[in-house]
Amino acid sequence: MDMEQAAALSSNKWFFSLYIGFYAGLIWGAVKMVESLFHFSSLTPGFMVEPFFKSSFLVTWQGYLLGWCVFIVFSIAASLLYALLLAKSAGPWAGLGYGAIWWGLIFLLIGPLTGMMNWIAYLDLKTILTELCLFILWGLFIGYSIAYEFNDEREREPFKKGRSSPQAE
Repeated sequence: MDMEQAAALSSNKWFFSLYIGFYAGLIWGAVKMVESLFHFSSLTPGFMVEPFFKSSFLVTWQGYLLGWCVFIVFSIAASLLYALLLAKSAGPWAGLGYGAIWWGLIFLLIGPLTGMMNWIAYLDLKTILTELCLFILWGLFIGYSIAYEFNDEREREPFKKGRSSPQAE
């Protein structure tokens, strides 16, 4: 693949969103595993598949790996949704809010209703705050990465209109 093809793929909104979602899941899923290993959270990394697998499986290394893979897939889907709805949002605030909204949906509605986790009243404060911070940083990573790529085009252009050489600002 030459440089032109790589540049064309990186500026494609959907390919770039897949790329960001994969790395968001990879990085923040690894952080999720570390927070579980150090007992910052009582939820296993595979809590999203808790309704489909036994809890005893989810605390094994295979369960951790499955949880990480599911978080990567979830992150890819979330980044595609962000690109669809909020790609033109500038700055970090939309990403922070996006992560907080996902945390709220999972921890206040979807999770307790599907059996992923207990109701929030039964979770300890350490778990609640750790997961909230993780989701906010995860949303910031997705949101700010996509916003930076698709909103700062004007600043990345080296030449002003009608000129063939760079001009001092």
